[in-house]
Amino acid sequence: MDVSWEEAGWERLAPGVGRRRLPVWDATTGLVAGSGGALLIDTGSTLREGAELRGEAERLLGRRVTHIALTHPHFDHVLGTAAFAGTEVYGAVGIDGVLTRSRDELRHDAMQHGVDRAAAAEAVDVLVVPHHKVSGEWTLDLGGGRQVLLANVGPGHSGHDLVVLVPGSPEVVFCGDLVEESGTPQAGPDAHPSSWPGALDRLLSLGGEDAVYVPGHGAVVDAAYVRAQRDELAARFGVS
Repeated sequence: MDVSWEEAGWERLAPGVGRRRLPVWDATTGLVAGSGGALLIDTGSTLREGAELRGEAERLLGRRVTHIALTHPHFDHVLGTAAFAGTEVYGAVGIDGVLTRSRDELRHDAMQHGVDRAAAAEAVDVLVVPHHKVSGEWTLDLGGGRQVLLANVGPGHSGHDLVVLVPGSPEVVFCGDLVEESGTPQAGPDAHPSSWPGALDRLLSLGGEDAVYVPGHGAVVDAAYVRAQRDELAARFGVS
């Protein structure tokens, strides 16, 4: 690598694994490097943000991003995808239908949160629908012994929540917005409150007690934090 994770503005979480906290909404983008490929987790809120992430990842790794995993279909996690030409894009089964049917809602939501009208329209017009839909678990081989597990653990925060488990020491789990640290988890109109605690149970069973958990927004947390947030959500929504 030509530069360190820190020099590139990324937080190193484990060997070959890091994340970037994006401005404005503090959304997380993750990056996992293997010897033959690189996985980006979520792509930002505009094409410009996606292009910046692409350039940063290429400078950091010395090669292009080959795979993208979208944790859920909200504007601040998906609208930069078209900036990554030639990548293989993965999402939870059903996300393709949401992104196809709900383009007007995505554009409106982005604008309501402050994205420039033209930037929102541009990103939605070229929105990339995942090529690969994960219904259970899917293992990606990035080369050099680096395998990454994509797991459909939802619904919860949305109808289509995908998490990414990176084995290693420590294990790293990219949670999407199933977990938030910078504020109370947001339950929008597409949330499934009664299923959300169960989704976190599945997430915890994948990562275990010693994993590093990376929320969709905010600082890295541990299993105890995820478990406490699970219990808070169960109490908030009146489920066990």
